Amino acid sequence: MGIGSEVEHGFPHLDTVRAALTALYRRIGEDGVRSYAPSVFPVDVAFSEDDDPHLGAQYVARALVSHFRLPDARMIVSYREMEHAAGVELTAGPEYFIELNDRFRQHRKDIGAALAHEITHVLLHRLDLSFPGTRDNEILTDTVTTYLGAGWLLLDAYRQDGASSQKLGYLTPEEFGYVLAKRSLLLGEDPSPWFTSAEAYTAYTKGMAQARRDEQQPPLAGAGRLARHRYGRDRRQALEHGGTGLVGPLASYIFEGRTGQGPGLRVSFPCPTCHQRIRVPVRGELKARCGLCRTVLECDG
Repeated sequence: MGIGSEVEHGFPHLDTVRAALTALYRRIGEDGVRSYAPSVFPVDVAFSEDDDPHLGAQYVARALVSHFRLPDARMIVSYREMEHAAGVELTAGPEYFIELNDRFRQHRKDIGAALAHEITHVLLHRLDLSFPGTRDNEILTDTVTTYLGAGWLLLDAYRQDGASSQKLGYLTPEEFGYVLAKRSLLLGEDPSPWFTSAEAYTAYTKGMAQARRDEQQPPLAGAGRLARHRYGRDRRQALEHGGTGLVGPLASYIFEGRTGQGPGLRVSFPCPTCHQRIRVPVRGELKARCGLCRTVLECDG
């Protein structure tokens, strides 16, 4: 797990984050995702400055192992001087060895964040879920950590002052906020009272705005006026000219098939919850249920 020096902002990894959410739903299903409610609470990972650094880290690790439903996994935590924040040795188990950067002996506030990321590596290893390439696999790990209820710790580790900044993980602060917002919209859980970092709260609000935009793309009924106008224009063109392959703005929707043939013209668009693509007939107002996450969507196809 890396320690960010220069903090990148915005949503540069959004496609990979969305692919990670789809992959997670495909692997554990909607019931599996919901089984990770509620999130890890601050008291579960509290670490006093008076606590022994080894015993305290073991306590936090056990709490995270319990949260991630890994009761037969034992985390052995140690400290050493290293470039990264933390690392884990992935084996067959049941013992896993996690190394923390030696600086955490004095800066204990973010030990929970570092351990959450590494223990998610163990979870993904056991689920046999991974992405090719180190970068994408780390983004998958950050996304799953956050979506399954421990990633608010990673966002809260983002802090800035006049001379320095700190960030853990591979997602930008806004991307952490986006995944947290996705979880909040799904489960009705507001993580913002747990933030001790003002920067984390700002990133969360920006992430929530992006997550809301996912719910406002045509052909969803919640789309804004201008977006619906563009969609109506593209739909008319598709109906007039057959439509196969006609792509909407930013490829958020694609018209498929041909009028008067087979099932007729359909529109394909990403589910705003799990981002698997959904296909519905172009025939006005209807309800569609995502086959992967089971979200019911109001559409105006």
